[in-house]
Amino acid sequence: MQKQKILVSALEHSANIHLGSVLQHLDNYELMGIFSKEYGNPIVDMQDRSIMGFSDAIKSLPFFLKLAKQMVELSESANKVLLIDSSGFNLPLAKKIKKRYPNKHIIYYILPQAWAWKRKRVFALAKNVDNLLSILPFEKEIYPSYANIEYVGHPLLDQITEFKTFTPKEIKNILFMPGSRRAEIVKLMPIFREVAQKLNLNATLAIPPHLKNSLDIYGDISNFNITYNSQQALKEADFAFICSGTATLEAALIGTPFVLSYIAKPFDYFIGTKLIKLNYIGLANIFFEKMGKEAMHKEFLQNEVTIENLVKEFNNFKFEKFLNNSKLLRDYLQNGSSKKVAKIINMS
Repeated sequence: MQKQKILVSALEHSANIHLGSVLQHLDNYELMGIFSKEYGNPIVDMQDRSIMGFSDAIKSLPFFLKLAKQMVELSESANKVLLIDSSGFNLPLAKKIKKRYPNKHIIYYILPQAWAWKRKRVFALAKNVDNLLSILPFEKEIYPSYANIEYVGHPLLDQITEFKTFTPKEIKNILFMPGSRRAEIVKLMPIFREVAQKLNLNATLAIPPHLKNSLDIYGDISNFNITYNSQQALKEADFAFICSGTATLEAALIGTPFVLSYIAKPFDYFIGTKLIKLNYIGLANIFFEKMGKEAMHKEFLQNEVTIENLVKEFNNFKFEKFLNNSKLLRDYLQNGSSKKVAKIINMS
């Protein structure tokens, strides 16, 4: 039986983790395109690059234009195309491939957050993508009736299988997760370092594997235990201080109490507030708002990210309430998505 050739566009670290989960349920395939080197021979592994925010993206525009051209050329020999997240690159890519090869089957997994901003994108997605695979239960509501969209479950529930069932009598282990991008880390680490000193508990610092050789960006980390396995660290932690992003949803699902802290570049934050009309940036909080409930966790943004605010929130945290909400969140998202995505790839 001939291998099916799949053109993959997985730019982000998180996209590659979810790709790995899907590949566990696929047989007889060959990958081409953009993905982690651990899955084969990509034309580029984006984890070797660090791009954060609008300003970095603008500077990298020539690189991405060339990369998109390569992907369109590769799509000719692919049986199907799998796009994962990264709408700024993948949605224009879907349009280009569909224009060049109208019959090429395109699957989009982890859709652009059109519910948050640029809602008109749903029409371009419905027109250019054959299978829209949603990981959010409410997402289908904003798409036109002719869109082939379905909720497949949430990918984090493929990776997270152990959950906290009780709150510790004594808080001993604190986890600090300052993000996966250099700019995030540089801004948050001085504050996290001071918070760790004030709390004077067992402090662990989570460092993404792709930054193992870049520890200098963290500054003085002599008072931290170091881990490169963030999910395991979240399971072991009694409390966490986390930069925004997927890690906050991981913590919420596992049941690890946490505070979200985020400091963006001023220009990026200004643009973001003009384009994105949301009351929260943490995914768990967004889900809870959709369920008609109050926020699950506290969010501190920009100038609100202070040592005093973080320590105060830790001291006043309602642990039992958070644990109950964690179960509500898992019930809302239902199950993982990798098996269903693999089945759709095989059938399409």
